Amino acid sequence: MAATELSAFAAEVAGCTKCRLAQGRTQVVFGVGDPSADLMFVGEAPGFHEDQQGKPFVGQAGKLLDKLLAGIGLEREQVYIANVLKCRPPGNRDPQPDEIEACEGHLFRQISLIEPTVVATLGNFATKLLSGKPTGITRVHGVEQEATLGGRRVLLYPLYHPAAALYTPAMLKVLEEDFRRLPDLLGRSPEEPEPSPAFVPLTAEPAVQLGLF
Repeated sequence: MAATELSAFAAEVAGCTKCRLAQGRTQVVFGVGDPSADLMFVGEAPGFHEDQQGKPFVGQAGKLLDKLLAGIGLEREQVYIANVLKCRPPGNRDPQPDEIEACEGHLFRQISLIEPTVVATLGNFATKLLSGKPTGITRVHGVEQEATLGGRRVLLYPLYHPAAALYTPAMLKVLEEDFRRLPDLLGRSPEEPEPSPAFVPLTAEPAVQLGLF
Protein backbone atom coordinates (compact mmCIF):
# COMPACT_ATOMS: atom_id res chain seq x y z
CA MET A 1 0.00 0.00 0.00
CA ALA A 2 2.79 2.43 0.97
CA ALA A 3 4.60 1.84 -2.33
CA THR A 4 1.43 2.45 -4.36
CA GLU A 5 0.57 5.64 -2.48
CA LEU A 6 4.14 6.91 -2.69
CA SER A 7 4.26 6.27 -6.45
CA ALA A 8 0.98 8.11 -6.92
CA PHE A 9 2.27 11.03 -4.86
CA ALA A 10 5.54 11.10 -6.84
CA ALA A 11 3.54 11.37 -10.07
CA GLU A 12 1.57 14.25 -8.58
CA VAL A 13 4.68 16.11 -7.41
CA ALA A 14 6.35 15.66 -10.82
CA GLY A 15 4.20 18.49 -12.14
CA CYS A 16 4.62 20.85 -9.17
CA THR A 17 4.78 24.56 -9.96
CA LYS A 18 4.51 25.94 -6.42
CA CYS A 19 7.74 27.96 -6.63
CA ARG A 20 10.12 29.60 -9.11
CA LEU A 21 12.41 26.57 -9.23
CA ALA A 22 9.93 24.77 -11.50
CA GLN A 23 10.98 27.10 -14.34
CA GLY A 24 14.61 25.99 -14.46
CA ARG A 25 14.52 22.33 -13.52
CA THR A 26 15.10 19.38 -15.82
CA GLN A 27 12.85 17.26 -13.62
CA VAL A 28 11.55 16.91 -10.08
CA VAL A 29 13.85 14.84 -7.85
CA PHE A 30 11.30 13.11 -5.64
CA GLY A 31 13.28 10.48 -3.74
CA VAL A 32 14.52 6.88 -3.97
CA GLY A 33 14.66 3.78 -1.84
CA ASP A 34 12.45 1.46 0.18
CA PRO A 35 8.92 2.95 0.45
CA SER A 36 8.54 1.37 3.89
CA ALA A 37 12.08 2.01 5.16
CA ASP A 38 12.79 2.34 8.88
CA LEU A 39 15.60 4.80 8.10
CA MET A 40 15.08 7.92 6.00
CA PHE A 41 17.71 10.47 5.00
CA VAL A 42 16.78 14.06 4.20
CA GLY A 43 19.29 16.28 2.42
CA GLU A 44 19.15 19.86 1.18
CA ALA A 45 18.35 20.10 -2.55
CA PRO A 46 19.22 18.40 -5.84
CA GLY A 47 22.44 19.35 -7.60
CA PHE A 48 23.36 19.18 -11.28
CA HIS A 49 23.64 15.39 -11.52
CA GLU A 50 20.48 14.86 -9.48
CA ASP A 51 18.54 17.23 -11.72
CA GLN A 52 19.75 15.34 -14.79
CA GLN A 53 19.08 11.83 -13.46
CA GLY A 54 16.03 12.51 -11.32
CA LYS A 55 17.54 10.80 -8.27
CA PRO A 56 18.97 12.33 -5.07
CA PHE A 57 22.62 11.92 -4.06
CA VAL A 58 24.08 10.52 -7.30
CA GLY A 59 27.22 12.70 -7.40
CA GLN A 60 30.34 12.56 -5.23
CA ALA A 61 28.34 13.20 -2.06
CA GLY A 62 26.08 10.31 -3.02
CA LYS A 63 29.05 7.98 -3.45
CA LEU A 64 30.22 8.93 0.04
CA LEU A 65 26.71 8.31 1.41
CA ASP A 66 26.74 4.84 -0.18
CA LYS A 67 30.14 4.15 1.43
CA LEU A 68 28.88 5.30 4.84
CA LEU A 69 25.83 3.07 4.49
CA ALA A 70 27.99 0.10 3.55
CA GLY A 71 30.03 0.76 6.70
CA ILE A 72 26.96 -0.07 8.80
CA GLY A 73 25.82 -2.96 6.62
CA LEU A 74 23.17 -1.16 4.59
CA GLU A 75 22.55 -0.33 0.92
CA ARG A 76 20.56 2.62 -0.37
CA GLU A 77 17.81 0.23 -1.52
CA GLN A 78 17.17 -0.51 2.18
CA VAL A 79 16.68 3.13 3.21
CA TYR A 80 14.81 6.08 1.71
CA ILE A 81 16.61 9.21 0.49
CA ALA A 82 14.98 12.56 -0.23
CA ASN A 83 15.67 16.30 -0.03
CA VAL A 84 14.00 19.34 1.49
CA LEU A 85 13.66 20.80 -2.03
CA LYS A 86 12.61 18.62 -4.95
CA CYS A 87 14.01 20.95 -7.64
CA ARG A 88 17.55 22.20 -8.18
CA PRO A 89 18.25 25.82 -7.18
CA PRO A 90 20.15 27.76 -9.89
CA GLY A 91 23.90 27.27 -9.58
CA ASN A 92 23.32 25.03 -6.54
CA ARG A 93 22.69 28.12 -4.41
CA ASP A 94 21.15 27.79 -0.94
CA PRO A 95 17.40 27.19 -0.75
CA GLN A 96 15.38 30.35 -0.14
CA PRO A 97 12.83 30.51 2.71
CA ASP A 98 9.85 30.79 0.35
CA GLU A 99 11.08 27.80 -1.66
CA ILE A 100 11.36 25.70 1.49
CA GLU A 101 7.90 26.79 2.56
CA ALA A 102 6.45 25.86 -0.84
CA CYS A 103 8.11 22.44 -0.88
CA GLU A 104 8.03 21.29 2.75
CA GLY A 105 4.53 19.83 2.41
CA HIS A 106 5.88 17.31 -0.11
CA LEU A 107 8.54 16.16 2.36
CA PHE A 108 6.13 15.84 5.29
CA ARG A 109 3.76 13.83 3.09
CA GLN A 110 6.63 11.53 2.12
CA ILE A 111 7.47 10.96 5.78
CA SER A 112 3.84 10.18 6.62
CA LEU A 113 3.64 7.60 3.81
CA ILE A 114 7.03 5.95 4.46
CA GLU A 115 6.61 5.90 8.26
CA PRO A 116 10.32 5.70 9.18
CA THR A 117 11.39 5.24 12.80
CA VAL A 118 14.58 7.29 12.32
CA VAL A 119 14.92 10.39 10.13
CA ALA A 120 18.56 11.38 9.62
CA THR A 121 18.92 15.00 8.51
CA LEU A 122 21.96 15.79 6.37
CA GLY A 123 23.18 19.34 6.91
CA ASN A 124 21.72 22.55 8.22
CA PHE A 125 18.60 23.15 6.14
CA ALA A 126 17.05 19.74 6.77
CA THR A 127 18.00 19.82 10.45
CA LYS A 128 16.51 23.25 11.10
CA LEU A 129 13.33 22.53 9.14
CA LEU A 130 12.54 19.16 10.72
CA SER A 131 13.64 20.03 14.26
CA GLY A 132 11.80 23.34 14.16
CA LYS A 133 14.77 24.89 15.96
CA PRO A 134 17.37 27.42 14.79
CA THR A 135 20.31 25.53 16.27
CA GLY A 136 22.89 24.70 13.60
CA ILE A 137 24.23 21.27 12.68
CA THR A 138 27.61 21.93 14.30
CA ARG A 139 25.86 22.02 17.68
CA VAL A 140 23.48 19.08 17.36
CA HIS A 141 25.08 16.51 15.05
CA GLY A 142 25.15 12.99 16.41
CA VAL A 143 22.54 13.66 19.10
CA GLU A 144 19.09 12.19 18.49
CA GLN A 145 15.96 14.04 19.48
CA GLU A 146 12.31 13.12 19.52
CA ALA A 147 10.08 14.80 16.95
CA THR A 148 6.62 14.52 15.44
CA LEU A 149 6.90 14.40 11.65
CA GLY A 150 4.19 13.45 9.22
CA GLY A 151 1.84 12.94 12.14
CA ARG A 152 3.95 10.34 13.94
CA ARG A 153 6.76 10.18 16.48
CA VAL A 154 10.25 9.61 15.11
CA LEU A 155 13.83 9.89 16.24
CA LEU A 156 15.44 12.83 14.44
CA TYR A 157 19.18 12.31 14.03
CA PRO A 158 21.18 15.26 12.64
CA LEU A 159 24.30 14.49 10.60
CA TYR A 160 26.83 16.56 8.69
CA HIS A 161 26.09 16.73 4.97
CA PRO A 162 28.35 14.33 3.01
CA ALA A 163 29.25 17.16 0.59
CA ALA A 164 30.82 19.11 3.46
CA ALA A 165 32.76 16.05 4.64
CA LEU A 166 34.20 15.37 1.17
CA TYR A 167 36.84 18.06 1.58
CA THR A 168 37.31 18.07 5.34
CA PRO A 169 38.97 14.94 6.77
CA ALA A 170 38.14 15.89 10.36
CA MET A 171 34.46 16.33 9.50
CA LEU A 172 34.45 13.02 7.63
CA LYS A 173 35.75 11.25 10.73
CA VAL A 174 32.96 12.77 12.83
CA LEU A 175 30.38 11.80 10.20
CA GLU A 176 31.64 8.21 10.21
CA GLU A 177 31.44 8.10 14.00
CA ASP A 178 27.91 9.52 14.01
CA PHE A 179 26.86 7.01 11.35
CA ARG A 180 27.99 4.11 13.52
CA ARG A 181 25.23 4.92 16.01
CA LEU A 182 22.45 4.44 13.46
CA PRO A 183 21.99 0.66 13.96
CA ASP A 184 21.42 1.19 17.68
CA LEU A 185 18.92 3.99 17.01
CA LEU A 186 17.02 1.78 14.56
CA GLY A 187 16.64 -0.82 17.29
CA ARG A 188 15.01 1.66 19.65
CA SER A 189 11.30 2.47 19.68
CA PRO A 190 10.66 6.10 18.72
CA GLU A 191 7.72 6.15 21.14
CA GLU A 192 10.02 5.57 24.09
CA PRO A 193 13.36 7.21 23.28
CA GLU A 194 16.10 7.69 25.80
CA PRO A 195 16.12 11.15 27.37
CA SER A 196 17.87 13.66 25.14
CA PRO A 197 19.48 16.86 26.40
CA ALA A 198 17.33 19.93 26.02
CA PHE A 199 18.31 22.12 23.10
CA VAL A 200 18.49 25.79 23.90
CA PRO A 201 17.92 27.95 20.79
CA LEU A 202 21.09 29.79 19.93
CA THR A 203 21.69 32.79 17.75
CA ALA A 204 21.85 32.09 14.05
CA GLU A 205 25.20 30.90 12.76
CA PRO A 206 27.20 32.98 10.28
CA ALA A 207 25.81 32.91 6.76
CA VAL A 208 28.84 31.00 5.51
CA GLN A 209 27.78 28.04 7.64
CA LEU A 210 24.12 27.96 6.66
CA GLY A 211 24.47 25.77 3.59
CA LEU A 212 25.95 22.49 4.74
CA PHE A 213 27.28 22.85 8.25
